[in-house]
Amino acid sequence: MVGSILDQGLSFEAFSKADDLKKRLLFTILALFVYRIGTYIPLPGLDPAAVASLANKYIGSGGFLGTFNSFSGGALSRMTIFALNLMPYISSSIIIQLFTMVSPTLEALKKEGESGRRKIHQYTKYLTIAICAFQSYGICLLLMNTQGSPVVIGNLFPVIAVPSLICGTLFLVWLGEQITSRGVGNGSSLLIFAGIVANMPSSIANVFELGKAGVLSIYAVVTIFAFAFAAIVFVVYMERAQRRVTINYPQRQAMLAQGKNTEGNHMPLKINSAGVIPPIFAYALLSLPAMLASFVGDTDSEWIRSFIMFFSRGGFWFSVVFTGMIIFFSFFYTAIVFNPTETADNLKKAGGFIPGVRPGQATADYLDYILTRLTVVGALYMSLVCILPEIVKTKFAMQQFIFSGTGILIIVGVTIDTISQIYTHVLSHQYRGILKKKGEKKKR
Repeated sequence: MVGSILDQGLSFEAFSKADDLKKRLLFTILALFVYRIGTYIPLPGLDPAAVASLANKYIGSGGFLGTFNSFSGGALSRMTIFALNLMPYISSSIIIQLFTMVSPTLEALKKEGESGRRKIHQYTKYLTIAICAFQSYGICLLLMNTQGSPVVIGNLFPVIAVPSLICGTLFLVWLGEQITSRGVGNGSSLLIFAGIVANMPSSIANVFELGKAGVLSIYAVVTIFAFAFAAIVFVVYMERAQRRVTINYPQRQAMLAQGKNTEGNHMPLKINSAGVIPPIFAYALLSLPAMLASFVGDTDSEWIRSFIMFFSRGGFWFSVVFTGMIIFFSFFYTAIVFNPTETADNLKKAGGFIPGVRPGQATADYLDYILTRLTVVGALYMSLVCILPEIVKTKFAMQQFIFSGTGILIIVGVTIDTISQIYTHVLSHQYRGILKKKGEKKKR
């Protein structure tokens, strides 16, 4: 029975009968539509022409601001109410997770279950507001003090802009939660996914325009698109790859002893357990010095320009330091999301064991041994995906590439997760239908 359902897969007939799934998909589409509308609502008190000029100066050349502008779907370059997007919320979530490792209070809340999770989520929102306020005020100062300032209402601008940007981010946090509970997929990830995908048409058009103008040769255009396609295929393969650790339970062993055929239990360990967090953190830290230097210093100064060039994307030293940071954060964040000792204890309590490995500390050491080697492969894979687009972009002297490495990771990861959830909803609907038919037969 299970096999027949799996064989049907995501057929149109199975999908058409899943009414709850169709409602969830409709809600998700409408929520993303609302999000896209918000990315075009400008902050009050700004001159649109001057904003476009500044965006071309600070964001059009790529760099850290260019990366996060792509995450916001262009909202940052247009200086809209969603300019900060979900980045303050993501930053606060990561900070709270880090503090959970060192704070006994937060660690105790984490172990309280749902009530503790809600309190931690509340603390995350408070920290999000603080980060939003700091970043919003920084943006206001930059817009007011830069040459060719787009601000037309003077010192009143921060009074209006700071609350607008904070409310914009909090609205997106709420919208993401609604998508997660009432729609399909992870809401926050889908909002970032929608922002990245929204920039794809302009990036692709940019490549064709450069080819039409003769800036890029036909060979270069074909190479760029072939590279983008190969990168996506490679990321899909690596994100789906996993190391399955066999787990046995006494009940299954007894069934095997009786000659009954049972499916094995496995613990899947992903090659990339840290997700897209390492490159995001590495981008933020590596780009911060150059951003500060350009804001507080004279960009015509020789040492300032040398400093900025050292941290420019695509350079040799940038690639070396960037790779080192990705490797560091891969191990660091993997240690947060997966605790071998805790996993080994849970297996021991449930009566499970790994064949040939003693329960307890030996199991923890074995899992740590496997996870360490998987993390090395995952970190090198993420470094390759993030650095190669920068090298290609630098080689062909392009300001924008079709995808950034981080963007590819997000697009593929969110797509795989969303399709998996849709598949789960279809299977759940089919199981309910089978159980309903069985109940009707019994009544007869």
